Amino acid sequence: MNRKLISSKAVMALLAAGILGAATWATSSSIVTAQSTKPTAAQVQKEASAHALDTLNSFYKPALKGQFPGTVAGLTVGKSSKKDVIKLIGEPSIAGKGSLAFDLYSANMGNPGYAFSYAKGTIQEMRYFGTNVERQTNIGGITMKMLKQYWFAPDAASTIKNGKVKQTKLTYLRGDFKLEFVFNSSTDLDHINLLKN
Repeated sequence: MNRKLISSKAVMALLAAGILGAATWATSSSIVTAQSTKPTAAQVQKEASAHALDTLNSFYKPALKGQFPGTVAGLTVGKSSKKDVIKLIGEPSIAGKGSLAFDLYSANMGNPGYAFSYAKGTIQEMRYFGTNVERQTNIGGITMKMLKQYWFAPDAASTIKNGKVKQTKLTYLRGDFKLEFVFNSSTDLDHINLLKN
């Protein structure tokens, strides 16, 4: 009888040890798996570049209609009014003063920044500043090399001065409109302009 009790205790101990061992193995293998799936810096950079390329390409077709993609989709250069802009995205953060001034809409909470200039109450030019948060996945990841690789050579290139900063403007004609990519350096896109040709 003691033998049966001792052997059943031994079986229970072995069974408990087996369950504990299996649980430990499962936990440790999931930790190893979790650690090995952490993305490398190269993978993060590759993903950010892919998002930036998506952002770049999102401008291609809407520009043919004089529009930007995203939040302001439907607003058209030369057609939409200042009232249309305010109805869609509200009052500007900073109202422009003067005939060629821009109404500025600041980037916030992951939303991109915009600016609009008007001629006789109609949009004359739109500017896209991108987001401040995760900028590298937005226009901050668009480089001159990427632009030329996917959109080929620009229709025009020029150097402009913005205060003390020299900027490079690469212009692409899109039907009756032109998209201007204004770079602070070959890897720092400041903003994108859309206006009539």
